[in-house]
Amino acid sequence: MSRRTPKISQLLSELSDEFRAQSTNTVLFHQLIADYLGLNITDHKCLNYLIDRGPLTAGKLAELTHLTTGAITGVIDRLEQAGFVRRVKDPRDRRRVIIERVPESLAKLEAIFAPLGRMTADICEPYSEDELHFLLAFMKKINSRFQQELSSFKQTLGRTDG
Repeated sequence: MSRRTPKISQLLSELSDEFRAQSTNTVLFHQLIADYLGLNITDHKCLNYLIDRGPLTAGKLAELTHLTTGAITGVIDRLEQAGFVRRVKDPRDRRRVIIERVPESLAKLEAIFAPLGRMTADICEPYSEDELHFLLAFMKKINSRFQQELSSFKQTLGRTDG
């Protein structure tokens, strides 16, 4: 028996609306940041992977972003030209190139994101530890499923590169 009452259906609909609004706000915000940095939004978000995960190969970056390796080459070229990343030879395999961020170039990003960090902390302040654990588990589940959907959609499109 389904537990989907009219009230739960209404709440799920409202939650879906809020997810869409949050997604739109996030995309528009990151487009503004990309414009400010002189990048496109894809370049900016690829830089985010390098900030969060550390040095990566172009192939790994393509895999994470679901972009083609050709598209990633263009992204890396633009990020390198803007001074945000550099290509370095892998010390264990000189044929392989690693893409790493240039730490001193990230001060602009830190200035932009510091107020957002404070805003998030303020919003989360009234929540209990258990509630924060719940929210964290929920977000991890959403992000994991979203990655699965990206992979599935990529296969639907017939893209196998990257």
